[in-house]
Amino acid sequence: MIPASVGFQCPECVREGQSSVRAPRRGNGLQAAARRWGVVTLSLIAVNVAMFLVTAVSAAASGHSPLDNSQSPVFDALSQWPYGISLFGEWWRVFTAAFLHIGPVHLVLNMLAVLVFGSELERQLGRLRFLALYLLSALGGAAAIQLFGDPRVPVAGASTAIYGLLGALGVLMLARRQDIRGLVTLLAINVFISFLPGVSLLGHLGGLVAGALTAGILVATRRRPQLQWAVLGVFGVLLLVVTLTVSTMVVLGA
Repeated sequence: MIPASVGFQCPECVREGQSSVRAPRRGNGLQAAARRWGVVTLSLIAVNVAMFLVTAVSAAASGHSPLDNSQSPVFDALSQWPYGISLFGEWWRVFTAAFLHIGPVHLVLNMLAVLVFGSELERQLGRLRFLALYLLSALGGAAAIQLFGDPRVPVAGASTAIYGLLGALGVLMLARRQDIRGLVTLLAINVFISFLPGVSLLGHLGGLVAGALTAGILVATRRRPQLQWAVLGVFGVLLLVVTLTVSTMVVLGA
C-alpha cells in the first residue's frame, strides 16, 4: 500500500490514475517567445535584423566598417531614393527601405518599439490584420516621402511603420473610450524628435496617418470581415498608385 493524503492507496490504483493524467506540454524557448510577443512581430524583427546583417557584410566587402552599413551597395540599392523610384522605375525601394536601418543604434531603438507596440497590436488585431497594418503604415510613410520629400535624399528605416502602429493604437483606444493622454504625450515627444536633422518627419507623419486610417477601417468594418479586407486592399492599392505615379508626375513637372 502507498500512503496518500487521506488513508492509503494500492499501487495498481496509483498507476491507473497516473496513466489517465496527461503530461503538461512543454514548448521550446522560441515557441514561448512567439506566444508572448507574437509570431508576426518576431518575424518582422527577424527580417529587419537579417537585412542589417546583410548590409553590414556588404559594407565590409566594399571596404567600409560593418557598423557603417549605409555605405554598402546593398543599402544603396534598397533604400528609398525618390528619384530612383520616380525616374528609373525602381519600385521595390518603396517596400525594402522600411526594413533597412542606418547603424546598430537605429536598428535597436526601432526594434524595441516594434516589440512593445507590435506585440500589443498583434494580440488585439490578430496576425493577418496586424501585418496589414504594419505594411500599410510603411507604405503610407513611403508615399509621403515620394510626394513631398527631397527626391535627391535616400531614406530608410522602420519608423514609418512604427508611427503607424502608434496611430492605430490611438484609434483603437478611442474606439474603446480609453484614456489616450499618455499615448498623445508619447506621440508629441516623438514628433518633436522628428524635426531633428537627419530624421524623416514626412515619413513619420505619413506612417502615422496611414496607420490611423487603417485602424479606422478595421474598427468601422469589424463585423463585416469580407468588406474589411476589400477596403484594406483598395486602400493599399491607392497608396501604391499615389506613390508610383503621382510622385513621378510631380518630379517630371518640376
